[in-house]
Amino acid sequence: MTGNQWGYGEEDGPSSWYKDYPIAEGARQSPINIAPEEAVYDHGLPPISLHYDNCTSTNISNNGHSVVVEFDDVDDRSVIQGGPLENAYRLKQFHFHWGGKGCHGSEHTVAGKTYTSELHLVHWNAAKYSSFAEAAVAPDGLAVLGVFLEIGDERGGLNKITDSLYMVKFKGTVTDFRDFNPNCLLPSSLKYWTYPGSLTTPPLYESVTWIVLTEPICVSEKQMGKFRTLLFNSEEEEQRTRMENNFRPPQPLKGRTVRASFK
Repeated sequence: MTGNQWGYGEEDGPSSWYKDYPIAEGARQSPINIAPEEAVYDHGLPPISLHYDNCTSTNISNNGHSVVVEFDDVDDRSVIQGGPLENAYRLKQFHFHWGGKGCHGSEHTVAGKTYTSELHLVHWNAAKYSSFAEAAVAPDGLAVLGVFLEIGDERGGLNKITDSLYMVKFKGTVTDFRDFNPNCLLPSSLKYWTYPGSLTTPPLYESVTWIVLTEPICVSEKQMGKFRTLLFNSEEEEQRTRMENNFRPPQPLKGRTVRASFK
């Protein structure tokens, strides 16, 4: 296993990441199991507000671990603010984690319950840092909004993504993806839990303020099936491994407090 060769298989999966990334055993690793009865209601926590401009998405890609939609982040057109955040954080990208057919694939769990999938909208603190890379290593550098997906009715807003997946089937493929507003992937309620955590993939930097929405969105089985047509492999590789179960299991809380924006 060389420095960047990590994945979700038996050999290179989450249980072995600590060998190359010792911070995997750090004090604020993510995801976690959220125990609602242990979360502390904080009346001082304001609601989160999301201002997502329509025209900042640029491309969709398969990075070998997930499918990623990137955004133009040169200004504050698409930001999250409020809640536990001191200032506005710019949207950089979003991606998903999911399981195999009939299996659950969320990273965070709630009272031990897993969801079908989990969407992560990744933002960075541009008020304080000059680049995403600089923010990614700072304790207050990133803010990730987590949204659970569960099987139910089709989510119309997701179709533009699922209809594009065939173009990024292989690792390393990328295609234009414009005018996508992630508002259509959000639940009606923005009630949330928040805690200090980390990236859930290597390099696992402990730089993330997590904001996990309590209300899931529904997606259809057919929509989830399209995610599983992606491959972990590039086109040149002979091996073909379906992209699924690309999630890290919950990590120890290690004394952290999960705060709730609601009673």
